[in-house]
Amino acid sequence: MSFRLAMLGLLALTAMPLAAQDRLPPAPYAYQQLADPVQEAEAKKLMEELRCLVCQGQSIADSDAPLAGDMRNEVRSKIAAGESPEEIRSWLVARYGNWVDYDPPFDAATAFLWFGPLLFLALGGWLAFGRFRRGAGEGEGEA
Repeated sequence: MSFRLAMLGLLALTAMPLAAQDRLPPAPYAYQQLADPVQEAEAKKLMEELRCLVCQGQSIADSDAPLAGDMRNEVRSKIAAGESPEEIRSWLVARYGNWVDYDPPFDAATAFLWFGPLLFLALGGWLAFGRFRRGAGEGEGEA
C-alpha cells in the first residue's frame, strides 16, 4: 500500500511541470514577420539588442521562451504602428527595467556592471604580482 502511495506521489510530482506549461497560443507577431521588409529589418535589429528575461543569455530574437515571443509581438506591433525603435526600447525598459537592454545606461545602479570587470582584472593582477614577487624572493634565499 505504501509503495502505491509513493508511486502516486512520484507521478504527481512529475506531472506538475506539464501543468505549468503555457497553454495560450503564441502572440500573432511572435513568429510571423511583418509584411514590410523595411519595418521587419527595424524590428529584427531592435529584437537583437534586447535581452530575454527568461533565458538571460539570449536576445528576444533568438529565444523560444513564451515571454520572448510576447516581447517580439510587442516590438513588431509597435513598429507596424509607426513607433520608433527608441520609443519601443524606452517603453520596454520602463516596463522591465534596464536588464532588458544589452547596452544599459551608466548610472549608480549599473556602475558595477561597467567597472566590475576592471576591478576584478586589477585584483587578479595585484594577486599575481604579489605571488610572483614572493616566489622570486624565496628563490634567492635558498642559493
